[in-house]
Amino acid sequence: MTTESISTATLLERLNWRYATKKFDANQTIPEATWQALSESLVLTPSSYGLQPWKFWVITNSEIKAALKPVSWNQDQVTDCSHFVVFSIKKNLTAEHVDHFVERTAEVRGIPAESLSGYRNMMVGDVIYGPRSLTVNEWATRQTYIALGNFMTAAALLGVDTCPMEGLDPAKYDQILELPSKGYATVVACAAGYRASDDKYAELAKVRFADSEVIETLA
Repeated sequence: MTTESISTATLLERLNWRYATKKFDANQTIPEATWQALSESLVLTPSSYGLQPWKFWVITNSEIKAALKPVSWNQDQVTDCSHFVVFSIKKNLTAEHVDHFVERTAEVRGIPAESLSGYRNMMVGDVIYGPRSLTVNEWATRQTYIALGNFMTAAALLGVDTCPMEGLDPAKYDQILELPSKGYATVVACAAGYRASDDKYAELAKVRFADSEVIETLA
């Protein structure tokens, strides 16, 4: 199997092209094939131990979007985007979740689940019963931001605009989406679609600190 890569120029061009889109074109919808690739980018996101302590709720229903807008600081991105993604954590992970992951690993790789018992016990000893268990929801939340970044980068490479959104009421999101009964809790959201032609923020120069301020190489 050979690997192909995009050029460094293309990568940087796409990352400079993206911005937190403030105004979406409500008449444009992400094509199905493009969305399927973005959906898969969420699935392929790496996580600690591979445990994937999350679930992504993809919302295209206009009524649900309308219900979420008032608890999102009334931001138009919620209703005008093509696909609205809510990133949630699986609360209070249990040994059953670890066992489910072990079973899935055995299934995908065609190996006995028993052969993973050492790895299984290490994960359980750390995340479920070890010191990390005291802050397991915070740990899961940090994992979820890896998925957010992965999703936004994938979208930029495919020419899809995004806007990450922490300006929301997680408890109200949980209530509207009925997440507590499902064992999940809202962390952050991301609107995805296509920028409106009159979004003034699209042409603003990207502001970042100089490389020397944020990157230091220890050789």
